[in-house]
Amino acid sequence: MGWLTPLNPPLTDWRGKTVWIVGASTGIGAATASALHAQGARVVVSARKAQALQDFVAAHAGAQALVLDATDRQAVQAAALQVQALGRLDCVVYCAGHYQAMRGFAMDLEDAVRHMQVNYQGALYLLDAVLPHLLAQGSGHISLVGSVAGYRGLPNSLAYGPSKAALIHLAETLYMDLKEKGLGVSIVNPGFVETPLTAHNDFPMPALLTPQQAAQAMLKGWAAGAFEIHFPKRFTLWLKLLRCLPYRAYFSLVSRITL
Repeated sequence: MGWLTPLNPPLTDWRGKTVWIVGASTGIGAATASALHAQGARVVVSARKAQALQDFVAAHAGAQALVLDATDRQAVQAAALQVQALGRLDCVVYCAGHYQAMRGFAMDLEDAVRHMQVNYQGALYLLDAVLPHLLAQGSGHISLVGSVAGYRGLPNSLAYGPSKAALIHLAETLYMDLKEKGLGVSIVNPGFVETPLTAHNDFPMPALLTPQQAAQAMLKGWAAGAFEIHFPKRFTLWLKLLRCLPYRAYFSLVSRITL
């Protein structure tokens, strides 16, 4: 049946495939790069932290590191040229992220803008740099790492949530625009994952996963040809149900749960 057909070409055999992960110094990005390397992929890792990238390369033979600030458009363009010089580019993953809990009564404008620069604008810079190459190939996959915080408004997420909501919307539009061009697009919406970004949260994080568990969920989703890869299901499915509620019920329920 049509509704069972994968939305993307399944990515099951990573041997010899070139994957560029932006935001791979720690957390989900580093764990995903390691998992793909174990599957035989040629991994290029990028982030601002040079030492973390060098440590990754030292532990993963054949991996390459490109130090990069994703909010620097010229740097992204230059890095993309280096990656494209390797030849075929099979998958690009945008995993760069910035997160600080923020409430509407304690707004920090500078940090709110920083969220948009790292979480969303950097993805635009990456797309601008790689799309011509991928379109010329006529194949390849783009995966953006969003968050379930982008589903609907949540307390403590004044800056983070909107940036991830924008990323989800971007991925949906990209999918419709690029499918007929032979390109795959996926959005990854994790729940809580144990990373440096979430380490300072002072509230309970239900169904907390390790970065390694998150990476395996991503590989599973890519292998299934999924558009949205969300995990863990025991947590994310409840949030998906909340998206369907009218505002009066949604505000009331979320307030009782979180405030």
